Amino acid sequence: FTVYAKVVVEATDLGDLLEVGDVPSRVGQEARSETDEAILPEDARPQCQQSFTFDVLVERTQPGKGVPIGMPTEYGRVPWLNLQEFTGDFWVRKNTVWKKRDFFNAFGIFRYRRLLRRSLYKKTISPGDVAVINWGTSSHPERGQCCGNDYRTGYLVGLDRSERQQQIARARTRAQAYIHYLQTNGSPDLKPRGDLTWTKDGIALEPYIREARRGIAMTTIRHEDVAASFFPNQARARTFNDTLGIGQYHYLDLHGNLVDGHVSPTGKDVIALPFTLPAGALVPINTDGLVLSAKSIGTTHITNAAYRMHPVEWAIGEAGGFLAAFSVWTGKQPREIVRNESLLRKLQGFLTRNGIPIVWFDDVAHTDQDFEAIQVMAAAGIVNSENEKNLHFRPYASVSRAVVCTALVSLLGLEKNTPAQPSFRDVQPGQHWAYSNIETLKAQNMVAGVGRGRFAPDQAMTRQQLGFLVKKAMPKHHEAAFVGTPRDRRIVQRRDLSRVLYALLKAKLAI
Repeated sequence: FTVYAKVVVEATDLGDLLEVGDVPSRVGQEARSETDEAILPEDARPQCQQSFTFDVLVERTQPGKGVPIGMPTEYGRVPWLNLQEFTGDFWVRKNTVWKKRDFFNAFGIFRYRRLLRRSLYKKTISPGDVAVINWGTSSHPERGQCCGNDYRTGYLVGLDRSERQQQIARARTRAQAYIHYLQTNGSPDLKPRGDLTWTKDGIALEPYIREARRGIAMTTIRHEDVAASFFPNQARARTFNDTLGIGQYHYLDLHGNLVDGHVSPTGKDVIALPFTLPAGALVPINTDGLVLSAKSIGTTHITNAAYRMHPVEWAIGEAGGFLAAFSVWTGKQPREIVRNESLLRKLQGFLTRNGIPIVWFDDVAHTDQDFEAIQVMAAAGIVNSENEKNLHFRPYASVSRAVVCTALVSLLGLEKNTPAQPSFRDVQPGQHWAYSNIETLKAQNMVAGVGRGRFAPDQAMTRQQLGFLVKKAMPKHHEAAFVGTPRDRRIVQRRDLSRVLYALLKAKLAI
């Protein structure tokens, strides 16, 4: 069949549209030269992909009331049904000693993805509780934790359709085998809940896919953009200037298949900090009319391991939908929107005005009256977080004269002036972080000192003083910028600064 549309969103589970449309893409683990990720080997390994899994919904029944799922024909006789990989135990390491928690332990595998509990105020597992089984640990703690119903024997991307269907069938059988193992090895009181999966045996209709074919995008989100090792003493990973969303998963959760050659980050290389979603990762590098979504965006094999998580996929879906709609409404191609600051900031305003966060702050709700202004100004790098070590914006905190000068220079896009001789004796070159910003505005006759050759850079600014400064900077837009912000002698709060400067930014960009 043929689809005619102004904009198409690639949101298939495996990135199949990229393959069918011959859109430039990557599969599996890339070569270092492809992504510039230092952790990668020199050669690409496309068969190194993440495992996929058929989830199973099961209920804990009253003793003796379990319903057997049945034993697969090749149970224990083929590699993908290897019983040595199955266990109902969860391994916990305390100091140097490994301990096992059984399947129905209050902190065991059943509770890990419990959907329903009959006793609302008990941590224990009760008859009638329902869980999704999508993972299991190994029979020995040193073997890792990617067993259970994870299917690691093969892969899906890059195969022809008949081979793919064979792998899918094997993965489904493995899920059945794992439940059968549990029922015959200490947990007989399980009942598959096919009424919740629309299948007879409680196994999901479709597998959970962890990795797809990825489009080569305008922006590739690299290991260096996400991992904690590249952001020492910081609360956030990279905040992309063109961000359209946020995401977070505490580590790069790579469930590697059994193909040799997988990269395995450790330590801070595997920890992922709260990250953002750049618009450029949703736009193919040389294909118009197409928006990348789901697991086909411009991540890498490594960063997909965090961006594939469900809340992040929601954010990707929101961003992709807004970008596609905005492209249709404006008649502009997605790549033109990303490259044009006016269109990009307008799109960011569109998203945030609808309550979608694009920058990580934990103290500014999406219902806040200044949410849009705070989010867009932070994305633009004009009014940033006060402290890189936390996720706070501190909307009610005061703003110093130096901070205002810095934000205004950034907003106006002025070329910075760094004279050898300072204009103010309390703002010396090499001694005050805002020296060049203050000198730049001084050279433009926008700021003056407070007397006796001083500027008082760390003194809080009043709304009245901010008004004077804005009038000199953009006199035509002065009045509009202060609608809703009285020009009185009260101290400027960080939310005030974002609100006023956002109005100026929109005026500058003719938004």
